[in-house]
Amino acid sequence: MGPGEAIVAVAGMVTGILTTGAIVWGVVQYARAKQQGRLEDPVVSADLAALREQVEQLQQQVYDTQERLDFAERLLTRGRDPHEAH
Repeated sequence: MGPGEAIVAVAGMVTGILTTGAIVWGVVQYARAKQQGRLEDPVVSADLAALREQVEQLQQQVYDTQERLDFAERLLTRGRDPHEAH
């Protein structure tokens, strides 16, 4: 495994860990709110909606990052410099 592939692998792992952490944090917060009976509170409902939107945005960012990493990995496996394309 070359240095470029190692960077791609590490970046992929970090991305996965961050995504998993964000999802788990949201689930835990939801479970706590449900257990405490606070889900009927309009403020909590608004906060929950905002958190869901943030998770969706994070998921899109992770998807975009993964696409870029896949592209970089393909270039590295071909042994091409991305600036040689032009």
